[in-house]
This record gives sequence, structure tokens and C-alpha cells, in this order.
Amino acid sequence: MNRQRLLLGAQTFREIRETDCYYVDKTALIHRLVSRGRRYFLSRPRRFGKSLLVHTLKDLFEGNEPLFKGLFIHDNWDWSIRHPVLRLSFNGTFTCPEDIERSAIMQLSIIERNAGLEVIPSETAQDYLLDLLDRLHHATGQQVVVLVDEYDKPILDVIDNKQMALAIREKLHGIYGIIKGSEEHVRFVLVTGVSMFTKINLFSDLNHLDNISLHPNYATICGFTDKDLDTVFAPEIKGLDRNKIHDWYNGYNWCGDEKVYNPYDVLLLFERRKFNPYWFETGTPSFLLTLMMDRNISLLDLEKPKVSESELSRFDVANIGSMALFFQTGYLTIVGEETSGTATIYSLDYPNFEVRDSLIRYFFEFLEPLDINISNQGHSFAELLATNEFQTFADQLGYFLAGIPYQWLGENARKECWYATILFGCLRMVGLDVRAEESSRRGRADMVVLHKDQVFVFELKMAYTDKLEETAVGAIAQIQDRGYMDKYRHLNLTMHLIGIAFDREVKTGKSLLLKAVHA
Repeated sequence: MNRQRLLLGAQTFREIRETDCYYVDKTALIHRLVSRGRRYFLSRPRRFGKSLLVHTLKDLFEGNEPLFKGLFIHDNWDWSIRHPVLRLSFNGTFTCPEDIERSAIMQLSIIERNAGLEVIPSETAQDYLLDLLDRLHHATGQQVVVLVDEYDKPILDVIDNKQMALAIREKLHGIYGIIKGSEEHVRFVLVTGVSMFTKINLFSDLNHLDNISLHPNYATICGFTDKDLDTVFAPEIKGLDRNKIHDWYNGYNWCGDEKVYNPYDVLLLFERRKFNPYWFETGTPSFLLTLMMDRNISLLDLEKPKVSESELSRFDVANIGSMALFFQTGYLTIVGEETSGTATIYSLDYPNFEVRDSLIRYFFEFLEPLDINISNQGHSFAELLATNEFQTFADQLGYFLAGIPYQWLGENARKECWYATILFGCLRMVGLDVRAEESSRRGRADMVVLHKDQVFVFELKMAYTDKLEETAVGAIAQIQDRGYMDKYRHLNLTMHLIGIAFDREVKTGKSLLLKAVHA
């Protein structure tokens, strides 16, 4: 198989097909989509190919047959019928409702002019859209295909300004409401975006949309599968570690049988031949980390959380669900599904090494006003655990935590969690197998570390100064009594139980006491 072009940054189907670029054929899924329904909504994280899907649909309905030669849909489509396509994209910069109005009117006027219609501007985007749908239908004799790309970006751009976000939401609400009110003129609708805003606000007038974001049939409609890499991109894999490609970039799951890669990561890897967090670096999640601070969410809270289906899809300007936000923006993905009564419960986790490692690193960079090298500290902790130098480990941990600003730690009730988070992050960043909140038959261990053929089971507690010794010993007793270590006995590895008591009466973690026993 010959190598083809890697057209980085290409979002149009036409550009990819006319310049002999690699293309993963998604038209079988598109054919199913178009054949089985007419009104859809699809949520995917940024840079996942949503715009390419929209452009592909545009060329399909406009009847640009040559672009589809050799693809599944070419012999399964009536090319004699051509529909007018009204595509709106809000992938710009928006700071107020007036920006939305100007952008929509400009886009509608261009569509009107390109269709050969007399340009008859309206005072509002809603009136313009209503009139244009009617005129396109009657001028061509075919119903209009409506494609809305990045429908939510104007809201996400100002999501940290609640009042402005609400004002922009109302402006978009009015525009999108026209689509449902013009159903006699509309053949097909697809709305794409990052978030699944609840239907009670933005989508109250679009409640006829079929949300396929978690539909198993369309789980791979955006993104590349392992099969795609091993077939379509086979020439590019030569010289690269195939297992490393999988570990770094695969893992996104939307309830399908197959997990997918972010296309942006894969294409840049093949172009530059170097493993880097390409997707993560395109958008620093400062808003997410600010939210973590405001809501007292630690890294441990992101370790395989369980959420209901309703929580996962809840994304309201006035009430953004924490785990929904991490999931919909691509920092967590679905790794398990179960039912509880009539409710569906999803287990979440980081999709891959890129996201997990990058988010932990960025978390510390976001918090770190001091000259502290987290990675070096992690290596030191790892070496001290490997050599069982527990007292030195305790001393270094105490001094390290002493440099953490008091305001990060919140109230005493949450200090224990933040201390665990910081230790967890240091060890995770240097590649150790660290398992937080590991469940056992009678509870959950704070942290379990598998390193150098040894198992370290940690229990962390807060205590008053005169109770440190008693508390540290009690932490070890809790590990033993509740059997936190039992699930690892079959590994036949050396096992250590570690209890750490932090002094709640000081403002830093310098004062602590560690007890360790061999199990």
C-alpha cells in the first residue's frame, strides 16, 4: 500500500478527496443515519471530526457524486436528487449576543447569494432563517438540509460569565427554534457540538432531535478505530511502536463495541513521528481546574467515578454537572455500564495515557506558584518506596507538603483528600501503577501502589497533635481489619501496609507521622 497525504487541519470532505489524502470511510454509518431518521444531535469533544462529518453530509445531499467514488455510499445513493443545504457554523469568536446575530445574518446572506437567490436581508437572524428556508424549498422544489456545526461554542466561550452565557443561550435558542417551526421545509437536520445542553433550555424548541451521542450504532461515526489504523494507515505505522500508539491515544468510548482514537492525535503522530499530547495541548483546561478548586474536587475524585445517565448528559449554564463537564469535553470517557433499578449507571475513567498524564501534569502546573519539581519529587518517592526507606519517605513527604499553599487545602475535612491527591499525582506522573479508592469487601483503601514487585497499601488520616501515633497505628489496623490488601495476595508480591497521620492543627503537611508494617 502506497503512502498518501496527511492533510493536517483539513475539515472539508472535498479537500480530502480531491487531494488524495487518507480517508476513513464513514459513509456506511452516514447512510444508516440518513436512512433511519431525519433529525439528529451529536456531541463529541473538540477536534474529533464533527466538522468533517458535517461537510460530508453537505456534499452528499448536494449530489457531488465524484467525491464519493470508491466509498460505500456511492452505489447506495440516489444521485439524481439534490437538496439545498443550509449550513451554519459557530466556530468563531463570540463575546455577546450581538456577535451571534451578526454572524448568523452574514452566513445566511452568503447561502442566499450562492443559491442564486435575490438577497433580501432581514432585521433579525430568526426572520432571515425562516424566510430563507421557505425560499430555498420553493426555488429548488426540494426540502432543505440544515446542518449546524459547533452549536454551543458561543456559550462555552463565555461559560465562566454566567449572565453573558445565559444571554447568548437565549439568542441561540431563538435561532434554533426556527428550525422546528419550519419542518415542512426541512428534509434532514444534524446539530453538532461539544456539550449536551439540557433540553429544558437551549433545546426546548428542538426536542424532536434524536440524540445519538451515546447510541451504540454511531459510536465510531467520529474518530478512528484500531482497524482503521491497521488498514487505512498501515503505511504510516511502520517504524512506530504499535502498542504505544494504542496506549497513548486510543480509549474513547461512547457505548459502542469499539473504542476510538482522536484523529488529531493520530495524524500529528504520523506526521511528526513523535509521541506528544497533541490533542491536550490544543486547549488548556483552565476552566475545568478552576471548577475543581471551586467545588473542592480532587484528582482522586476523577478516578473511575460512577454517574447516572441523567447526570452525564446534564449540562446547563446555571447548573453544570462536574463529571458531565469532564466527560463531554473529552477528559473522561465511559469504561463500564450497569443498571440500578430503572437507571443506567456509567463508570468513567481517563481515555488514555495522553489525557491522564497531561491532566495530572497540568493540574500541578495550575496549582504551583512555587519552584517545586513535581516529577523529580515523584521519582524520589518511588525510589524510597522501592528500597523501603519509609522514614525518609515520610520526611520528604512532610517537607514537600509544607510548601503547598494553605488555601489549596480547604477545610480540615478535605485536607486528607488533598494530601492523598498530591501524593497520588506525584507517583502517577512518573508512571507508577497507582490505584486510588480501591474497593475491597469491607470498604475502600485510600491508595494502592504496585511498584518493583511490591504492593503498598496506604491509609491516610487527619489527627490532633497528641493523637498522631495512635491514628497512624489505627490506620494500619483499618487496612488489616477491612482486608484492603486481600485482593492482591494472589500476586505473591511483598506487601506493605502504610498508615499516615497528618497533624490537623498545623497549616501545612510538614507535621505527620508514618507507620509501616510488612503484611
